[in-house]
Amino acid sequence: MRPLSRLLLAATTFSLVGGLALPASGSGVATVYPEVETPALYDDDAGGNANGDDPAIWVDPSDSDDSVVIGTAKKAGLFVYDLDGQQLQHLPAPAAPGPDDEPGRFNNVDVVYGFGGRDLAVVSDRGRDQLRIYAISDGHLTDVTDPSAPYVFSADQQQVNDAETAYGLTTWKDSTGTYALVSRRHKTSIGLVKLVAKPGGTVSYQLVRTLSLPASFTLPNGQSWAPCMEPDELAQVEGMVVDQEKDVLYAAQEDVGIWRMRADLTGTPVLVDKVKEYGVPGTYDPATEECTPGADPGYGGTHLTADAEGLTIYYREDGKGYLLASSQGDSTFAAYRREGSNAYLGQFRISEKDGVDGVEHSDGSTVLNVPLGDFDEGLFVAHDGENTPAEPDREITGFKLVSWGDIADQLDLDVDTDGWDPRD
Repeated sequence: MRPLSRLLLAATTFSLVGGLALPASGSGVATVYPEVETPALYDDDAGGNANGDDPAIWVDPSDSDDSVVIGTAKKAGLFVYDLDGQQLQHLPAPAAPGPDDEPGRFNNVDVVYGFGGRDLAVVSDRGRDQLRIYAISDGHLTDVTDPSAPYVFSADQQQVNDAETAYGLTTWKDSTGTYALVSRRHKTSIGLVKLVAKPGGTVSYQLVRTLSLPASFTLPNGQSWAPCMEPDELAQVEGMVVDQEKDVLYAAQEDVGIWRMRADLTGTPVLVDKVKEYGVPGTYDPATEECTPGADPGYGGTHLTADAEGLTIYYREDGKGYLLASSQGDSTFAAYRREGSNAYLGQFRISEKDGVDGVEHSDGSTVLNVPLGDFDEGLFVAHDGENTPAEPDREITGFKLVSWGDIADQLDLDVDTDGWDPRD
């Protein structure tokens, strides 16, 4: 669905970068295969309304074989898996505060190491407009969210019910503290949220500042364009990642492209790549709740098919590395250089092999260069938005685990297990 927004925001202070380099290996899409999949999640009453979305990896400090994958599942909360894909733990989302209110709905998750001597999983709860925070010990998660934790964006429960709530999330640490970067659903804004230790071992947070990306753009032909959205909605951000060594945030505005900006949300964001649909006009039909696209003026990118979704970074020891992005519309992943102007390097898809199905319509993903169990060249984990075998009238999702070495081989990228360590 491509809703329509007519709100025009000045975009003259935002830089656009075009003409990214073509991959050295050509324009084809490489194929890699999953080694492990998690159990199917079913988004219906029988399955607990579990709808997978975003994964994170926690690295065990004593034995990397005992590291775990943490996945969000919307109304079903969080699931924790071992490196063989077996479920270890399920943590339900919080109940609705009142009969007319939304229950918890977990969207994105990221891991923070060494906050007050503990490792944390930080989750965006779009149903409640809050962050949920879990302490991690030996791969086991315990909710340590402060009971008085505030809304992230809303002033009261009515605004929460209007659904303009916490959506995408990533985390960041610098000398001033530990932060979450949180996007707002149906808006273009991103908030910088500082984590705060509270008595009794709980954790709260406070909003420091926000930044709003453009909702409309001036095209090369002089015309103004905005993605086709539902009335009163703007082009939102979900997928985000911070380059922890460079203090740079990358944010995927779903119907626009990938932005690069300072992680503290100061300075001028730069649009480093655009979705193919950028600049295509659309007309919203309220009867069908769909958009009818017009003629493509040819101003879009060539690597991302809307929506631009999950972002993650593979670190190399030399300060270089790779930014990976989910091209949800064509079920592929794009790779870019981490340094410089983020030149495009290639594309890959995850396909079925040996009874493990591939990845379709992926939302979130994460990668680590750290050797983990059998993934001794690093691990890439992707949400699978269309798990198979299909079952009639059931939406089925899950997560797939892929060796980084396989991706690197196919795209002629490096394997560097001495790169940035998340525990440093």
